[in-house]
Amino acid sequence: MDHKATAARNVLAQILADETAEPKALPLSLLEGITKNFSDELEIGRGGFAVVYKGELDDKEVAVKRLSKAYMHETEFDREIECLMRAKHKNVVRFLGYCDDRQRNMERYDEKLIMADVNQRLFCFEYIPKGSLDKYINGHREWETCYKIIKGICEGLQYLHDNRIIHLDLKPANILLTNDMVPKITDFGLSRRLDENQSQVLTKNISGTMGYLAPERYEGSGITRRGDLYSLGIIIMEILTGQRGHQATEDVVESWSDRLERSKQDTLYEQIRVCHEIALNCIQFNPKDRPASAQDIIDRLHEIESIQVC
Repeated sequence: MDHKATAARNVLAQILADETAEPKALPLSLLEGITKNFSDELEIGRGGFAVVYKGELDDKEVAVKRLSKAYMHETEFDREIECLMRAKHKNVVRFLGYCDDRQRNMERYDEKLIMADVNQRLFCFEYIPKGSLDKYINGHREWETCYKIIKGICEGLQYLHDNRIIHLDLKPANILLTNDMVPKITDFGLSRRLDENQSQVLTKNISGTMGYLAPERYEGSGITRRGDLYSLGIIIMEILTGQRGHQATEDVVESWSDRLERSKQDTLYEQIRVCHEIALNCIQFNPKDRPASAQDIIDRLHEIESIQVC
């Protein structure tokens, strides 16, 4: 390994070791090296616009997200970097660096060889080993863990909103879980950052994931933080039911009763009841009928934590 490659690896290792370190531009050669040239054996996720690989850095691991050629708009790339650079919270996946590589390569087009600009754009994140929330929802679940996940998502979302970031694609697949079941919000490809004194974003694009999009997104209305709260409500309902697609039925709360630890049953039952109530409020059709903020939800959770149900 030459001096330049070693220096690049050391830079990434230092960023990974120091949680206060700022993300940096990373060379393509480094990201190719730690993923074995984007080897299939290191692929850990795939979506419509990117493939995610595990990167091996000495005794540490990172995640490398390689954007597809279909996602090569410079404005969107720059916007995602801005959101990621501002998002530093225990419930948001940690951003380590990015790569914007441009080379002129000979490419075959219409049976001719032409010199073309080839862009490669990548992000580097902390590696979260347990995968995404959607893989956990249908499995064996304990309420204390579910509650920890719900509260963590709320706290991460409130942090984003405090920093004027609207996520716009909040869903279980975009929430990663650590080994300690700490949720971390990820994938800011659709996110928008509001200007100061701006309360909504106007867009004609209906982008996001069906089933989690707020109704106003289909109507071309302005996008506000309450659109994310709608998505949050769907996620909470799915955690409660253990099923994809929210089910606003009254037996959701009752279905947990047999699974609760007997000595804590009343307290935990109240937590479940309140979380169900929060989910129903979040998925109201009219944005004005939803909670005003994620902080309001967190405050409500703090209330039930402080009350010992007799």
